[in-house]
Amino acid sequence: MTDQDELDGILAAHAGREGALLPILHDVQAAFGHVSESAIRHIAQALNLTRAEVHGVVSFYHDFHEEPETRPVLKLCRAESCQARGVEALAAALPDNPRVKVETVYCLGLCSVGPAAMIGHEVHARLDAARLGALVESLA
Repeated sequence: MTDQDELDGILAAHAGREGALLPILHDVQAAFGHVSESAIRHIAQALNLTRAEVHGVVSFYHDFHEEPETRPVLKLCRAESCQARGVEALAAALPDNPRVKVETVYCLGLCSVGPAAMIGHEVHARLDAARLGALVESLA
């Protein structure tokens, strides 16, 4: 199956759905690791939107990337609950590792067990400096 076939399958899965743009973009991001310019054009045509409208959504949301990310990504929650539980000190002490991309997110929904982070679809809660450092090193 080619990338074009996979993209067509994603579009077909959402055919006729109201408000399909975001679910399509999430599926494209999950399938390819990014939303390419050619995918933006194809999605725009399929949804009868302008390329600018689709690009605007892709560029607005931090979860969508126009280029593939070659490094593993650790999403660190920096919402108020995690801040109250010391995430800022953890972030400051985070080992610098150029082979891992650390992104800030604002709420993973684990407020009662923060500080929290997510790698892929796997969440990690009750982080301390040692656990967070081990997570970063496990990704490198």
